[in-house]
Amino acid sequence: MSIPAEVFEQCLRNEPRGQEALYKAYSPRMFGICLRYSNNRIEAEDILQEGFIRVFRSLSTLRSVENFDPWIRRVIINTALSYYTPQLKFQNEIILKNDMPDATIPEEALSKLSYNELLRILQGLPTGYRTVFNLYVMEGYNHREISEMLGISENTSKTQLFRAKNSMKKILTRIL
Repeated sequence: MSIPAEVFEQCLRNEPRGQEALYKAYSPRMFGICLRYSNNRIEAEDILQEGFIRVFRSLSTLRSVENFDPWIRRVIINTALSYYTPQLKFQNEIILKNDMPDATIPEEALSKLSYNELLRILQGLPTGYRTVFNLYVMEGYNHREISEMLGISENTSKTQLFRAKNSMKKILTRIL
């Protein structure tokens, strides 16, 4: 998906018509991202609203309309991260050992669940687990990048991911 140049220019001039067109085109996808990072729909709506305010305020910093899709995604993710920043200060850090059991989630278990069921499981995770899981699994960041984004150590990022997968695996085992 790409933003039309005309809509981009309207948004740069703060024209409501362009802002509305941009919001209508991108809000469904961006809301999906917000849902993954939030505890519930109400928080996701707050994050989406704040995210689009940031988008409209910062749009002039975008160098090229061709870079809009990854840029807006990053703005929305950063908005979600800042929404939960106070909760992301992890107090327990452990060193992961190579002999830790694998916490992978079987693909066949995931295929039996609907999107809403998976979203409910993800939203039920503690904020730190959910955030690292989203950044690592869904967004493709590595542990070094996550540690820099969240102000945590790489080991904490690895631990949070392991715990997130382990928690999800336990929940899936119970319901399947």
